[in-house]
Amino acid sequence: MTQEIILAFAAFAFVSSITPGPNNLMLMSSGANFGFKMTVPHLMGVVVGFAIMIELVGLGVMQLFNAFPVTYDILKVVSIVYLLYLAYKIATATPSESKDIAEKSKPFSFMQAALFQWVNPKAWTMALTAVSVYAPEQNLLTVTVISVIFAIVGFPCVVSWIVLGQKMQAILKQPSHMKKFNWAMAGLLIISIVPAL
Repeated sequence: MTQEIILAFAAFAFVSSITPGPNNLMLMSSGANFGFKMTVPHLMGVVVGFAIMIELVGLGVMQLFNAFPVTYDILKVVSIVYLLYLAYKIATATPSESKDIAEKSKPFSFMQAALFQWVNPKAWTMALTAVSVYAPEQNLLTVTVISVIFAIVGFPCVVSWIVLGQKMQAILKQPSHMKKFNWAMAGLLIISIVPAL
């Protein structure tokens, strides 16, 4: 990879990582509910899980989709249905339910966040685009460079979403604000599905 291609890819990784999507919205919600420290395993699961996803996509999963295109369509439908269900649950939660859920629940673990990448349509779009555009030969070194750059560039991007959620904690203590936050989160989650359609 030339320096120009690396810089272009870093810009792609930044834009992809900083914009709203299921990972960022869930990290913001976790930051709001649990604070930064308790969200760190979720954060690391997203960063490491997505890097592993890029490796696997670059080294074989793309061939599976090319050989059996219906597998990609099935994955896309399952991902969209799951995220629509998640958006519905967020939007219809009452403020008191949200508070009870936050008090009883725990943030995503490292493994849960890493596995979530496989049903996240934005993660699939990012991984498939990164590999097909920047590593079309799909050799191990190039795919690894891409996954490492994505992790380095993406880390501060996803951290900013946790910090944003943490800063919102004081505002969200009021039930009316929590209800508006729930609807906004659900709407953003639905919007994040659009690129996968």
